Amino acid sequence: MGTAANAGGGLTFALGGLIAAFVIDWYVGDPRRLPHPVVGIGKMIVAVEKGLRALVTSPRMLKWAGVGLVVVIVGGSYALVWGLLWAAAYFGHQLFAWLVAVWLISTTMATKGLSDGGMDIYRKLAAGDLVSSRAALAMVVGRDTDRLDEAEISRGAVETVAENIVDAIISPLFYAALGGAPLAMAYRAVNTLDSMVGYKNERYEHFGWAAARFDDLANYVPARLTGMLLVAVCYAFGWNGQACLRVMRRDAGLHPSPNSGITEAGVAGALGIALGGTNFYQGIPSQRAKMGDPLRPIKAEDILKTVRIMKLVALAGLVMCVLLALIVHLVV
Repeated sequence: MGTAANAGGGLTFALGGLIAAFVIDWYVGDPRRLPHPVVGIGKMIVAVEKGLRALVTSPRMLKWAGVGLVVVIVGGSYALVWGLLWAAAYFGHQLFAWLVAVWLISTTMATKGLSDGGMDIYRKLAAGDLVSSRAALAMVVGRDTDRLDEAEISRGAVETVAENIVDAIISPLFYAALGGAPLAMAYRAVNTLDSMVGYKNERYEHFGWAAARFDDLANYVPARLTGMLLVAVCYAFGWNGQACLRVMRRDAGLHPSPNSGITEAGVAGALGIALGGTNFYQGIPSQRAKMGDPLRPIKAEDILKTVRIMKLVALAGLVMCVLLALIVHLVV
């Protein structure tokens, strides 16, 4: 897993660490009783933002302050993890450091969390409980959910599972394969920055610009690799791979994100449904371009199908990233 991240060196530790982290995330996820590094990253972001805003106010300087925020948070996250693993190996044991690295990498992924969130919504919809399913959806999306019907709840769940295949699974795996726990955590810092300050509103239009652009850049290659995995999974496991590829090529660019549209459009094509439409945020309508062909209405079962697709893409992504880690280990 790369220098200090390897914590024990050797190809077996490097590849075994990646697989072990994936398995931990798949079966255990993020227990609430354990501290989570993303919480610490979030607190760092709040503190640094407060300090920077006290120093600058002009739009131009706010943009530069936003660049500084990205450098401090992303660089700091990398350095802290590298230092922690170095200390664990130096003062403890290589195996202990490897275990710490495995745990840290597992916290950068959210396969179980994404699956559990989608399945919770599905089960409540299947039971006919619209009130509880709206509340469950509100836990994973930012849009208003209090008046949504079954089709709109299902659409929201499908969209959030599909778009998060990249940044919650494949991107962390990709960066862990390239640079172990330090680089995986640096990626998670990038993603957390985007989720906290990367908004196009009055407060963050200038200050959050760098965070949003850096997140787009960090996910660019993983998103396109995920698109290829998605098409392959659909062909291999009975979903419409041809439509997945066709709609992905046609509609991915309609999404506000240059990366999230790839998986959303691909899932829409594979399932023969249309995603996008009108969402409400604090009562204000926001129109999202349609992706896919509305061959049939969206229903609760589409959430189940999307979760299954997500898990298969995750497994395919693990194989891909293990091979990538093998190449990196042999070349570097």
